[in-house]
Amino acid sequence: MIRFTRPAALMLVAPALLAAPAQGEVVESSDTHFVSRHAVEVAAPPKDAWLALIAPADWWNDSHTWSADASNLSLTPQAGGCFCEIMPAEDDDDSFGLEGSAQHMVVVQAVPRKVLRMRGALGPLQSEPVDGVLTITMQPIEGDEGDITGTRFVWEYVVGGTMRFEIPAISQAVDGVIGQQAMGLAEALGGAMAEEDEEAGASDFDAAFGPDAEEGDSAADEDADEDGETPFEPGEGR
Repeated sequence: MIRFTRPAALMLVAPALLAAPAQGEVVESSDTHFVSRHAVEVAAPPKDAWLALIAPADWWNDSHTWSADASNLSLTPQAGGCFCEIMPAEDDDDSFGLEGSAQHMVVVQAVPRKVLRMRGALGPLQSEPVDGVLTITMQPIEGDEGDITGTRFVWEYVVGGTMRFEIPAISQAVDGVIGQQAMGLAEALGGAMAEEDEEAGASDFDAAFGPDAEEGDSAADEDADEDGETPFEPGEGR
């Protein structure tokens, strides 16, 4: 496989390190693919969240566009629609320029307030024989009284194929960029909701192995101290 040199890979990773992360990471990777997943919750109803999502010119980061200006982006939220960018003509005293354009992705599924799915290789991946699928799902967040208090976004970008990048480097760079866009959308909707206090309620894991289990162990220890030996329970091996 043809690889870029290490300096080139580091140049690709650097912008990602400056990105504001959502709750996400590279959840899968191999020699020919990787999967980036991010989740973020906003205090906006699904309708408002959807309308913001399909207007990337309002929240996409300028540094991740070909024209360095996100206002040149457009998205047609229907099957076959284009997530595209116009590159304005640059005129000078001796000549006039011509307008350019770029296709970032193509919409393959758009269900308002539920899911937006697009295919395409973003950024530097566009020069490689790879394909990518970006799926952005939306779920309403219900309050204690059953009312809708916000929307949960999950971004998943699956990239596969032969590429001239080191997978560990490019996957982290792309993951950082996806996280940055997820947070940009959240900020356009008033900012990401604060995470719930983990101590407020026990998780399924804690219920099985958390504080209650530790209390059980303590009780067993006390029994052992009183009897002088640790009780044996069949089938409870470690």
